[in-house]
Formats: sequence, structure tokens, C-alpha cells
Amino acid sequence: MTKSSINSAFILQNALLASKLSKKVDLHLGMHGISFTEYMIMNQLNGAALHTMRRIELAEHVGLSASGITRLIAPMEKIKLVEKESNPRDARQSLVKLSKTGLQLYKDASITFEQCATSLLSNVSSVQVDKMLENTQKLL
Repeated sequence: MTKSSINSAFILQNALLASKLSKKVDLHLGMHGISFTEYMIMNQLNGAALHTMRRIELAEHVGLSASGITRLIAPMEKIKLVEKESNPRDARQSLVKLSKTGLQLYKDASITFEQCATSLLSNVSSVQVDKMLENTQKLL
């Protein structure tokens, strides 16, 4: 196999892997009424200072466009998982904050997510997982 075809196979296999993992995680998180993408948003907000981030920053961290994050956040706001906040330094910037309800749901869903992740990676050693993480970080 040529270097070019190996690279192409790598990209295709990883895209397929990401899609399959996302679907499996979606099934498990569905019991909490959220999708994997919504969980990723709550995960980013949970790790942010004051559980708050700028929308554009949040979009970058979860791999969505600015309009994509806006479409996803709107229903999350309606069910009180996140809240809008204005930026005290710049009124043009829109902030998103994980609400108390969202934080509790995130904590509950995290237990399910950890169990799902453990199950999905049960045939892979921790050394192999560490190596995969190291390599994917180089690409991100």
C-alpha cells in the first residue's frame, strides 16, 4: 500500500469509527434525554470557569460551526439545561452557561457515559488507549 492510500484508509476508517462510536453513545445517553453532541457541550461547559463559555469558543471545542452550536443550544435552553448570559465586557458576545439542572443531568449522564466508554474499549488495553490518545492529539 502506498503512503497516500494508507493515509486515505486511515481517514476513512476513523470517520467510520467516529460515526459508530457516536451512534452507540447516543443510544446510552438517550436514557437521559440527551444526545452525545449535547453531552459534549455540557462536558465543555462543566470544565469551563464558572461553567460558562462564549458560543464561538464552545463551537470550536465540540467541532461545530457557530450556527450549528446556536441551533443545538436553543432547545437546550428551552428545557433549562443551559442559560444565556451577556458578557459584561462585550455586549456583542453571547455566553452559554450550564444551569443547575444541566449540571445535575451532566453528572447523571457522566456515569452512563463512563460505563459506555469502558464497555466500548473493553478489548483495548490502557496502554493502547493512551497511545491512540497521544496520536489523535497530534492531529487535533
